[in-house]
Amino acid sequence: MGLVNAVGLVLHPDRRSPEVIETIVEWARGRGIEVLGVAEEVAPYDQPITALSPEGLAERASLLVSLGGDGTMLRALRLGSEHQTPVLGVNLGRLGFLAEIDVPDLDRALCAIDDNRFTVETRSGLHIISGDRAVVAFNDIALVRVPGDGMAMVEVQVEGHPFVSYASDAVVVATPTGSTAYSFSAGGPIISPRVEGLLVIPVAPHSAFNRAIFLSQGEKLALRILPKSSELGVEVDGQLVAHRSPGTLIDITVQPAAARVVRLGHTTFYQRAQRKLHLTGSPETS
Repeated sequence: MGLVNAVGLVLHPDRRSPEVIETIVEWARGRGIEVLGVAEEVAPYDQPITALSPEGLAERASLLVSLGGDGTMLRALRLGSEHQTPVLGVNLGRLGFLAEIDVPDLDRALCAIDDNRFTVETRSGLHIISGDRAVVAFNDIALVRVPGDGMAMVEVQVEGHPFVSYASDAVVVATPTGSTAYSFSAGGPIISPRVEGLLVIPVAPHSAFNRAIFLSQGEKLALRILPKSSELGVEVDGQLVAHRSPGTLIDITVQPAAARVVRLGHTTFYQRAQRKLHLTGSPETS
């Protein structure tokens, strides 16, 4: 990351953080750095923040600071993706798994940026095409049954050939970053974010084959909604974006280095995983 000349704030819609924003604004003012924000998000704050559209913020910021939880961090990653703008995650309230620091560490983090004592890590995304629509997910995509309707019956195709079919409540395709989210709750493994690939896992499967599949980043994956399936919801990073009918084919490819995150080296991925997921040893090992 080169010289920071404009910092873009990405804010949680319901968590006010005037002290945190004041800290960032004062830090920026002393260094001649412009502070930017999405107009409706920064309107409640009486601070010298340039109000922009989300597109304008993404274009002008040389560093994005996410203030919120994991959902805010995912939105910041999405905003920064096109211009490869690095994102510093600051967790507000509950422990955010993706955020790098908590609020008490903010002063130290800003000093580290001043002194160039940080690294920038890349995160892969999932490029998803269905019909004429394309989106990118940083955690996961899920094909989900509609409550009250039938099961999600989905065929997994690898390199253009049918591999296995699932009958389940949902089928999740996750990045390594997203392996600790929906996929983990469905019984999936924890995957290091340094790995490039994608994980396919059924949720509450009714089919004989109920195991997860991990594919390399170069392998072509497609999900086909089978004729006997009900209509399914398509969730991208937890947000419902569409409904798709039986017969629909969804192509999914890994987009390497789709986003960049600032790391200060205070905690490792595994330390964050331990805290967020409350991992402890078995009683037998204590």
